[in-house]
Amino acid sequence: MGKRSTKENKNIYQLSREEAELTREKAAEALKFISADRIEKIESEKSAPHPEEILAMAEVYKKPILCNHYCSNGCPIGKEYVPEIEVKELAQITLEMLASLNSIEKEKNRLIEITSDGVLSEDEYEDFAMIQEKLEKISITADALQLWVQNKIASGNIDREKLEKYRK
Repeated sequence: MGKRSTKENKNIYQLSREEAELTREKAAEALKFISADRIEKIESEKSAPHPEEILAMAEVYKKPILCNHYCSNGCPIGKEYVPEIEVKELAQITLEMLASLNSIEKEKNRLIEITSDGVLSEDEYEDFAMIQEKLEKISITADALQLWVQNKIASGNIDREKLEKYRK
């Protein structure tokens, strides 16, 4: 067995591999197309990971959050358009979603008023910006729920095939 790293500032890729209880050599075997040297370069931040490497690590390490982390922090397009999602428990996600939905319910009629003519007038900008922020929060909460599901599938606590059967 390989020696344990004592490095203090480990990145998410190294932490995820270690949580999966894999040495770099064992991870390289499981990842098939990524060498132990390449894993070391990614973990030491000497080289940036490629999207296909992130997908493989997320699957092998059972850490779907790696994909969101990469997109929101490593990808130039994602940095601009993909918010970083925080891993949360289902109860917290549910409460946040309900609070957001209740909040936007109050703003629904105002959104209709603002957007019905297809033009934002000067007196509508402030309300529209506030409603847009609330909608963004709903979107992020929905993404958090999706990440929770992906984590449960990766850990074997949710049967993907059964879930897909009922989603169609």
